[in-house]
Amino acid sequence: MRRPSRPIATVVLSVATLASCQSDSARESVADASAQVAIAAAAISGQDAPLANEVKNASYMGFDTGTYPGDEAMRAWRTGNSPYKWTGYYLPSPCHQDEGWSGKRDTLTAMGYGLAVLYVGQQTWGRKPGAPHMVRVSVPKKVATYVGKGRHRHRVTKTVMKTVLRKAPPPRADATCNADFVGGARGMRDGVDAALRTAREGFPRGTTVFLDIERMDVIHQSMRDYYAAWVRAVLDDGRYVPGIYVHTDNANTVYDDVKAVYTSVGLEGEPPFWVAKSRGFDTTKHPTEMGHTFAAIWQGILDVKQTWNGHKIPIDVNVASLPSPSSVVGEIAAGFRAGE
Repeated sequence: MRRPSRPIATVVLSVATLASCQSDSARESVADASAQVAIAAAAISGQDAPLANEVKNASYMGFDTGTYPGDEAMRAWRTGNSPYKWTGYYLPSPCHQDEGWSGKRDTLTAMGYGLAVLYVGQQTWGRKPGAPHMVRVSVPKKVATYVGKGRHRHRVTKTVMKTVLRKAPPPRADATCNADFVGGARGMRDGVDAALRTAREGFPRGTTVFLDIERMDVIHQSMRDYYAAWVRAVLDDGRYVPGIYVHTDNANTVYDDVKAVYTSVGLEGEPPFWVAKSRGFDTTKHPTEMGHTFAAIWQGILDVKQTWNGHKIPIDVNVASLPSPSSVVGEIAAGFRAGE
């Protein structure tokens, strides 16, 4: 008589139980192995493998904050009961000049952090790039008033500051961030800069660099030219994988444009996308459950302050499909790693 096959759940549970006793990296390897075992068992037995899908679609919590919190705070947030496996890593860039994260790659990886590398490029700031626009400025104005009573009443003139609208001047010669810079030429320039800065921080070939594009009511053609040129410049550099941080409202359009650039150079894999969407966010969900199947990271809670192990940091909360979202993985990154 043929003996009944061992339930798939038992196979996965046995491997997953082993994972609970290991380090973070060991747990990730064992979890992936458990998924593969379950998938193989399902193929042999004809059973479904829901636990395999659950393990295979694991998500990893991370946070990002623009200003480096300091080594002590970062170490505290990676110990004890903190849930965060990775952090955003801000490169000095046109619209984020702060250099607090610079030189911290080795320090953070030694603490056990995964990293998501960010480059904050040009933004439209709610207007059409290059179009005349008005700005609020404060100007002095003389105002006359009368004080006193009777024969002591007299006129007093004083200067007050008044806010008025005036035509915006052109960007200053030393400006690095301005909506009027948005366009294809600047995209190429900033893409080259992003690759150079990523290399300067010591990131290996195949690392993903995310271009930060903030939410737009209208995606003007000049912005589409900008991020497409940025992606192409990073690809032409040949060392790093260009990814995009984008709001859910703009994600589909930006994805289609970036995917077209990837296809134009013969890359068939998915460009990495970090998508911001508050509605429906759950730290137990996988990024692809947000409604964009191309999402590698889901940012769902913005501008909150949390305290872990005695250190408070203002953060945005994310979940990612990888414990280190910029790490060298996948078919696209493999080509960069090999220097192809």
